[in-house]
Amino acid sequence: MPPTPEEEALPQLDALGPRGPYRARNRLTVTDVSGAPVAQLSLVPGVFLHRALTALRRAEPPAPDHRAAVLARAAELFTTGRLGGLTVAEHEHLVSRVGGVPLAVVRTATRAIGERLAAAYDSARRARPVDARDDWRDPLTRAGRAVWTRRGEVFAVNAAGNHPGTHSLWPEALALGFRVAVRPSRREPFTPYRLITALREAGLGPDQVAFLPTGHELADELLRGADLGMVYGGDDAVRRHRSDPAVLTQGPGRSKILVTADVDWREHLDTIVDSVSHHGGTGCVNATAVLVEGDPAPLCAALAERLGALPALAPEDDKAVLPVQPVATARAFGTHLANRAAGTRAWLGAEGVVAELGDGSAALRPAVHQADRPDAAQLGVELPFPCVWVAPWTPEAGTAVLRDSLVVTALTRREELIDRLLDEPTIGNVYVGDTPTYRIAPGLPHDGFLGDFLMRTKAVIRT
Repeated sequence: MPPTPEEEALPQLDALGPRGPYRARNRLTVTDVSGAPVAQLSLVPGVFLHRALTALRRAEPPAPDHRAAVLARAAELFTTGRLGGLTVAEHEHLVSRVGGVPLAVVRTATRAIGERLAAAYDSARRARPVDARDDWRDPLTRAGRAVWTRRGEVFAVNAAGNHPGTHSLWPEALALGFRVAVRPSRREPFTPYRLITALREAGLGPDQVAFLPTGHELADELLRGADLGMVYGGDDAVRRHRSDPAVLTQGPGRSKILVTADVDWREHLDTIVDSVSHHGGTGCVNATAVLVEGDPAPLCAALAERLGALPALAPEDDKAVLPVQPVATARAFGTHLANRAAGTRAWLGAEGVVAELGDGSAALRPAVHQADRPDAAQLGVELPFPCVWVAPWTPEAGTAVLRDSLVVTALTRREELIDRLLDEPTIGNVYVGDTPTYRIAPGLPHDGFLGDFLMRTKAVIRT
């Protein structure tokens, strides 16, 4: 069905293919958290998707020095320029209203994406083995050396829409010479659109990076048409792609904090609270669970007092700190939480999660629950707002209860425990001491270096 005149009057977010912008007949109306329409997103058909991937595969990557220069220039444009008809302030306001992420968090994400984009070339190379060369022409290969090479040519991204910062990672693939196809989230497509527009205006050819919105039915087609892919999603998406060596999954983080008895948690309460609530509690790096050696009740009380004081405001309010969703979505989260929390003690319970704002949207207020065991199933329940489960921990429980965590912040002085955390293969990152779980920086691996997945080493001997 063609768009109505009212839909045609909305701002149009075109696909960005290898030959330039493309306005599809099939379009999706993007709404803000109140349900008001704000833009139309072109959804490309399968034939366009496959032709775009073919063009990306045929293209040659720019020289390394050109890639580095383009990424640096794009970082400046992304954070300061007028792109797609929007200033950076207009873009941030739109992202906040559509995604429900607090405006202050969006502004921080804009700066962080710019910083990581400017550093992407150097950051990507942090994954290179120290004895490997970039080019077989290096004189050292005459004696025999490893050469670092791409595992393919086209990298596809099924992107997330929960937080703008998820788009700070995939530009490293461009730094390594891949051509990249991004399928944006239909919930918040504006950040990748601005980022790809900045890259193109900075001098990256349209056959190097593409913005390819599609329906859900073409998501797997995108992955099959690329050499390698990255998928964001929940447990279902992780299970579906876990056995595919060509797909890197970015699922729930289930990040945790461990506090042992030789440390006073009161001295680290700011770090614990920030780990739960920073970024509105929407990220995989936000703390889902806190395990404390001893009685967890005093910590629960302190968390409930601090988190319970956070205000429920519209996302574009400068003082907003909590995420906002349409009322129906917020209520569904509240119901889900109530069901999963059965058997725990509620300090801030599901009945107080939904704070309606009067315009069809609702802020998601924090939740704090106390479990009675370190292996309680609730500790693996991750929700996109500040929701934390607190449980007792003992040395006998060990590190088994901390498995499958993207980040563990260990507030402990026990070096042997830190050794065990680092040795546990299902823990992505270990932060020792007063470091919040959300701390990331250019050059540090998020869930391993992206280059670990994209690249490989080959032996080269020249005689």
